[in-house]
Amino acid sequence: MEILYRIRSRLVSNLDMPLLGITALLMLAGLATVFSATYDANNRALSQLVNMAVGLAVMWGVAQFPPQKLMRFAVPLYVVGVILLVLVFLVGIKVNGARRWLSLGFMRIQPSEILKIAMPLMLAWYFQKYEAALKLRHYCVAGLLLIVPFGLIAKQPDLGTAILVGAAGFYVIFFAGLPWKVIIGMITAGAGAAPFVWTVLHDYQRKRILTLIDPSTDPLGSGYHIIQSTIAIGSGGIFGKGWLEGTQTHLEFIPERHTDFIFAVFSEERGLIGCTILAILYLLLIARGLMITANASTLFARVLGGSITLSFFTYAFVNMGMVSGILPVVGVPLPFMSYGGTALVTLFLGLGILMSIQSHRMLVKK
Repeated sequence: MEILYRIRSRLVSNLDMPLLGITALLMLAGLATVFSATYDANNRALSQLVNMAVGLAVMWGVAQFPPQKLMRFAVPLYVVGVILLVLVFLVGIKVNGARRWLSLGFMRIQPSEILKIAMPLMLAWYFQKYEAALKLRHYCVAGLLLIVPFGLIAKQPDLGTAILVGAAGFYVIFFAGLPWKVIIGMITAGAGAAPFVWTVLHDYQRKRILTLIDPSTDPLGSGYHIIQSTIAIGSGGIFGKGWLEGTQTHLEFIPERHTDFIFAVFSEERGLIGCTILAILYLLLIARGLMITANASTLFARVLGGSITLSFFTYAFVNMGMVSGILPVVGVPLPFMSYGGTALVTLFLGLGILMSIQSHRMLVKK
């Protein structure tokens, strides 16, 4: 019994139970919704279960490493990620008009997913290195480090992933102490550059923005996604239609119902009450992440933990916003609920880093 107790203690010693418990509830809700969304091909639910198992294993493994050791991977991971993005631009596989994948012969990889973690790691390492004498030029260099992968990903084009990578990098710069006058200046410059940005957007990206304003202009084309998802959300009412009872879902009106638009499936089946509970779970996840961030012992851990936590917020807010029709459709999954492999593992990797920061905080203080 003592041996079993020691094994159990070793397995869970570096895991943050509140964070894991909240994530487990989101995973269960996601698995049930994926099963319902793919009821006629429910092997996807089994595949998602395998994806979750792999993600949990990655989370556990990363949680064992102290933040100081994680810092060693920052520069190599960033450099490799950028090199792979350049290779995507040169020899990448083109699917549905977007060049986002690299073929390794036996499998395909999407290098942009690497940058979701490599970007905040790199910037956190950079600010830790110059912590004693941070000046405006350091923030400018950090901005350049962020712009390079952001531009390469947006060029693929993959606006959704570019937004997530850009947000993760900006959060690090913000937590590192970026002056408010600079932030206000950036917002002002961004607003002034809006007309120019509009001219460089791809046609499909412009169409998504125009469709957001009035989906009825193209109800069978670019407006179809938003119209059908909002119908599903509204038809759920207060209590929802019940699990496996969503008509919009099972009559296949909802597009991408097991990935980007899984929130519409969940809303139709669980209603307003279910959506409220889901929102509370995400708020609890973010609150716990910010608590871990606040207790971190080094600048590296604080800015990295804060970035990962607010990235979870960005995922959830952008996904729910686009499915509800208040944001353009940009292809962002709902964290720990949408079907997927690479994106899900990346999210669990972020969780593992947060758990590493939490479990090793006293070790760092000493």
